[in-house]
Amino acid sequence: MVNVSDRVTAVGSLLLLAALSCGACSTSTSERQPPSQPLLAEMTPVVSVKELMAHMIDPASDNIFDAVWWDGTANGMVAHRPQTDEDWEKVESGAVTLVEGIELLKVPRLLAPAGDVNDSLGPSPPELSPTQIKAKIDSDTVLWTAKIQALRNVGLAVLDAVKSKDVDALWEASGNLDEACESCHLQYWYPSALRR
Repeated sequence: MVNVSDRVTAVGSLLLLAALSCGACSTSTSERQPPSQPLLAEMTPVVSVKELMAHMIDPASDNIFDAVWWDGTANGMVAHRPQTDEDWEKVESGAVTLVEGIELLKVPRLLAPAGDVNDSLGPSPPELSPTQIKAKIDSDTVLWTAKIQALRNVGLAVLDAVKSKDVDALWEASGNLDEACESCHLQYWYPSALRR
């Protein structure tokens, strides 16, 4: 004869097993397994690289560049740095936008709006045309991806500085951001600047 305690245990075990089974059934395949293709492959770009830089990446980086600076006055140097929660949130917003937005450069897209050839006409033009930029990217996609990752890493360093409200780390990350941006621009946008 089965006692009440054994029945309760058996029923509880069955209910637990049923709950676990239902939970597994309700979990979608995408939640249990990584997607077979990265999300970026499914994205359709709306703007060109030039527009993405102008409307997202550049304004986001300004939140970082403008966060820490010094001003020479008649009374000496005055330091400007994030002081309020709102100041730090602005830097964080820039870093988040940079970290997430820079990944969008991995989505194949036009390099400039249709008909825009950059400042690439005439003798010794200061900028490469979109066709020239595409040829450089296509010839070494590993370098292109590395440049994107370098910018992303700087954004992650800014996020770390924001979490700890570390002005010195933010200043260093700002300098690293400038170097990463300039390195990419010299490679893909205005390499003629290297000849000056």
